[in-house]
Amino acid sequence: MVSIATFTEMALAYEEAGEQPHFHKSSFRVRKKIFATLDSQENTVVLKLSNHEQSVFADLAPGIIKPVKGSWGEKGWTEIDLENVSLDILKYALTTSYCRVAPKTLAAKYATSKS
Repeated sequence: MVSIATFTEMALAYEEAGEQPHFHKSSFRVRKKIFATLDSQENTVVLKLSNHEQSVFADLAPGIIKPVKGSWGEKGWTEIDLENVSLDILKYALTTSYCRVAPKTLAAKYATSKS
């Protein structure tokens, strides 16, 4: 289990990351682009991944990591259950999401690929 506080601390640790309200959720952004949202009532996060990355992470944790329902999921937005995901997988997925939306100069500091 990953707590809300732990997730928030992780998301804000990236360079230039900030937190803003997004409807009934918290969003985490880098230069105004959302890389994660947090629903503290549902204890879930949503990350921006490529379709390939989404598939890989969903295979690592079936039922815990899955595409968001509807067209957003088809665009790579991926839901993660904080109560059941491992910290290591979440850290890797979060870094992947940050690097997907961050400018190349910032993303390069975290050494994940954009496929």
